[in-house]
Amino acid sequence: MMYIIFRCDCGRALYSREGAKTRKCVCGRTVNVKDRRIFGRADSFEEASELVRKLQEEKYGSCHFTNPIK
Repeated sequence: MMYIIFRCDCGRALYSREGAKTRKCVCGRTVNVKDRRIFGRADSFEEASELVRKLQEEKYGSCHFTNPIK
């Protein structure tokens, strides 16, 4: 099964199974997958989620959590 990586109008990177018509973003929009620019393809959902993570880091920077209590 192949997965495709694309962006929502809000800028968030998403992935979906190839052949899916729509995908719901966390911003609330329903995205028509067919009309999106494809940023990448992956063979597994683990690989797809890693590609999405990299795209998000490129746009928004690293999201490392820190422990405020020392």
